[in-house]
Amino acid sequence: MENLISLVNKIQRACTALGDHGEASALPTLWDSLPAIAVVGGQSSGKSSVLESIVGKDFLPRGSGIVTRRPLVLQLHKSDEGSREYAEFLHLPRKRFTDFAAVRKEIQDETDRETGRSKQISTVPIHLSIYSPSVVNLTLIDLPGLTKVAVEGQPDSIVLDIENMVRSYIEKPNCIILAISPANQDLATSDAIKISREVDPTGERTLGVLTKIDLMDKGTDAVDILEGKAYRLKFPWVGVVNRSQADINKNVDMIAARRREREYFATTPEYKHLAHRMGSEHLAKMLSKHLETVIKSRIPGIQSLINKTIAELESELSRLGKPIAADAGGKLYTIMEICRLFDQIYKEHLDGVRPGGDKIYNVFDNQLPAALKRLQFDKQLSMENIRKLITEADGYQPHLIAPEQGYRRLIESSVITIRGPAEASVDAVHALLKDLVHRSISETLELKQYPALRVEVGNAAVESLDRMKEESRKATLKLVDMECSYLTVDFFRKLPQDVDKGGNPTHSIFDRYNDAYLRRIGSTVLSYVNMVCASLRNSIPKSIVYCQVREAKRSLLDHFFTELGRMDQKYLSSLLNEDPAVMERRSGLAKRLELYRSAQAEIDAVAWSK
Repeated sequence: MENLISLVNKIQRACTALGDHGEASALPTLWDSLPAIAVVGGQSSGKSSVLESIVGKDFLPRGSGIVTRRPLVLQLHKSDEGSREYAEFLHLPRKRFTDFAAVRKEIQDETDRETGRSKQISTVPIHLSIYSPSVVNLTLIDLPGLTKVAVEGQPDSIVLDIENMVRSYIEKPNCIILAISPANQDLATSDAIKISREVDPTGERTLGVLTKIDLMDKGTDAVDILEGKAYRLKFPWVGVVNRSQADINKNVDMIAARRREREYFATTPEYKHLAHRMGSEHLAKMLSKHLETVIKSRIPGIQSLINKTIAELESELSRLGKPIAADAGGKLYTIMEICRLFDQIYKEHLDGVRPGGDKIYNVFDNQLPAALKRLQFDKQLSMENIRKLITEADGYQPHLIAPEQGYRRLIESSVITIRGPAEASVDAVHALLKDLVHRSISETLELKQYPALRVEVGNAAVESLDRMKEESRKATLKLVDMECSYLTVDFFRKLPQDVDKGGNPTHSIFDRYNDAYLRRIGSTVLSYVNMVCASLRNSIPKSIVYCQVREAKRSLLDHFFTELGRMDQKYLSSLLNEDPAVMERRSGLAKRLELYRSAQAEIDAVAWSK
């Protein structure tokens, strides 16, 4: 089974490389869910010396004031015996450092690149991996030392800024706090213990390390602290003896320093009984074992987060759509497939699967009848107009039995007004069909991916609807014109004949027809026109549905497809020009998804092998 810490280190590096570290999110990131050890202490508490003792190398910047000005994420990887030691920075991929003095310089230079050559701090971490057969698998985060006073060149806010940075790490429930306190200072004034107690009052996540034990005043010792009597934590305190400044100046190596540390605890009477759990070597092994135990306990939660995040990433990738095909055939297929999806959504609106199609029925059931009712036939059939048209139709010779030409002119002048409502119905349905095009485009998620194609599809659909509207207008108005051009004879044959109403031909033309007879003509014409209205009320919708709605369902994009077949790859590519931000987002999501799936497989393998 792969070492759990190595697995977590691997996932953390991948998370960092993909920017999946510290993102603002409704859910914690994978990085946040993975346990790590944050090293906390005041300035000059011995933090750097403890870390170097654990690694066994001089690699950290030293000096007065705030030396650590950016978080350092340090990942230790135990390599095979006899293999060469080297270090790698995440910001310098594929460059291996075998000279650890160069590692120190790169940490300083990278800090300056972010903060300038000032004493400012930055929350942007530096990621360093060290591979060595003499280290244990471990992840440590070295944080800037807590301070109480800003020095020259630093803003007054730096004290609070550092504290907030430290809190942002150690407040996370998966963070293990390595609290570094110097033994030659009162523990009550320890910056590390103070802030650790605030975020972890029960001490469940805090490991205490006591430095500078060898520098305590004569006659005093740290036994009460190391035995947990002065300040109790859940886990035993560990004491270390770091190299002195003189040792550092003389370049005393770590092997000799560790040997002297072991001798100190073994030969000092006060600490003999604790020697088995003191020193840097014990601290490193204890931290590695503890970290692995914590990781094991967190595996179910990590699995749950990974599974949930994978589902979210897959959903967003699905929403963004597939990457663009490279060849012309693939591009054409992609365009046709997207158009098919749009066309299907459009049909669903018309068929009632989605809302909107019902408004077309409302045109036929309410708007058209209401418009027909508003036609003012009474103006056409006023006594004056009837008398005028009847007498004009007789010409120089009055009719013998019935004023047939007068009837025709009265009917035609009334029926022709139905063209208005008929044309308005065509326009109303056209407007609704266009609205459904825009609605369907917005509901076709794949079209959001390609703005140029979205515009072309919209234009092509509207152009088709315009052509269908013109055909519908012609066909619908022909229905009205047909009613004008041919009268239904049976209607008039069924009317009661009254030859006496013809009047007396010997009378003057101006009193040839009495008012009662003219009213009878008006009533007859109105009855016929109403019959025609009732007929057109049914036939106009049929014409519009046949010419517009049915054709929109059947061939909305046919002309567009014909044009596509003639286009070259350059034009097809232009239709699939995607928003660069979307392309970048999809690429980032795909990489994150690959990371999470890989992490899921590896962690599941570890969980099943337990």
